[in-house]
Amino acid sequence: MLINVAETVVADALRGMAAAHPELAVDVENRVIIRGDAPVAGKVALVSGGGSGHEPLHGGFVGPGMLSAACPGEVFTSPVPDQMVRAAAAVDSGAGVLFIVKNYTGDVLNFDMAAELAEDEGIQVAKVLVNDDVAVTDSLYTAGRRGTGATLFVEKLAGAAAEEGMPLERVEAIARQVNENSRSFGVALSACSTPAKGSPTFDLPAGELELGVGIHGEPGRERRAMMTSREIADYTVDVILQDLDPSDPVLVLVNGMGATPLLELYGFNAEVQRVLREREVPVARTLVGNYVTSLDMAGASVTLCQVDQEMLRLWDAPVRTAGLRWGM
Repeated sequence: MLINVAETVVADALRGMAAAHPELAVDVENRVIIRGDAPVAGKVALVSGGGSGHEPLHGGFVGPGMLSAACPGEVFTSPVPDQMVRAAAAVDSGAGVLFIVKNYTGDVLNFDMAAELAEDEGIQVAKVLVNDDVAVTDSLYTAGRRGTGATLFVEKLAGAAAEEGMPLERVEAIARQVNENSRSFGVALSACSTPAKGSPTFDLPAGELELGVGIHGEPGRERRAMMTSREIADYTVDVILQDLDPSDPVLVLVNGMGATPLLELYGFNAEVQRVLREREVPVARTLVGNYVTSLDMAGASVTLCQVDQEMLRLWDAPVRTAGLRWGM
């Protein structure tokens, strides 16, 4: 691993992020990443966060057109309420704050507590839970479905809505609509290794894959002998479409888990697009790359989000963050 010691991995990464992105205000000690021009007068603020190890989620999505602030926890560990309250106070302009929360038990509990504390300080807070993973109903970390790739779609579309000056109720409604219209499924080709452990977090024998893996390495639906990219795409898209029957075009995210090269991801995307054509699902936009990762896990996930014309406009709206940018 390219680290100093496991205990300083997150702080070291934050210092490096601060040096690379001076447009951000990175508080290394208090573990908060804030867009440099916050608070923006009259604008709803978006705050998200979660365990580190999923970069660029969430800190890489702080900036114009997406998040106002992000709170990184330790690796695969929820941030604490104090971080969230500090972030909310730093970015609130008086128009309110939307917490975007992936459905993991620690994140849910801590963001709920932070919302209460922030409201005690006079900050209006709304919350949206992201629970798009169709692989399993419950997992080691969750009650209900896990929050995964749709988090990017929620942060982008709600962020664009906030950038346009929409009120908190409307930004929250758009975020909820995006989550409700999104489904994801992930596949692991190898296990990930946390800095603290220094070795794979679960046993995945050579020549096997995990269908429906979680972004912390949680078990999925089943293990099988290694499959081809074509076979994985058939399986993955069919599972998603069993739960999502889109009547409108979809956004497609073909997401790398951290250790899968773009050469393979683009090849996998070709197969995903083939399956969607065969199933007569129109594709509005496609994004390919490492966006919601799991340290050094090899594998990929697919997220589909059904969009109407307003949602597509918000997707196309300008964004300028470390991890996603266009139109600016």
